[in-house]
Amino acid sequence: QVQLIESGGGLVEAGGSLRLSCTASGRTPSTYNMGWFRQAPGKERDFVAAINWSGSSTHYADSVAGRFTIFRNSTKNVVNLQMNSLKQEDTAVYYCAIDPIATPKAFGLYGVNYWGNGTLVTVSS
Repeated sequence: QVQLIESGGGLVEAGGSLRLSCTASGRTPSTYNMGWFRQAPGKERDFVAAINWSGSSTHYADSVAGRFTIFRNSTKNVVNLQMNSLKQEDTAVYYCAIDPIATPKAFGLYGVNYWGNGTLVTVSS
């Protein structure tokens, strides 16, 4: 079984920054891409960012490109999402995910194998 544990969510003012982290443990695949989705109240879950196993390739949703940065640590089992210049519309529950197959650009298109429980990010005006 694979566990994904997110941390780092909270309340921040518009224009501020937060860093989310997600740690993978358990019976993870030998290599796997990791990424983030988010779900705002009353809306569908949307792709945010993804990174490949080596960290050499990333992909972002247009809505966060240039403001968010995804990176993973040297042991590969932790993925971080640095969120800068936050806007009220970034308010959502953020979910970490593993997709062992798709490239970051196609992350989640063929299904996500594992999900975290989510961490809430609230951006106030």
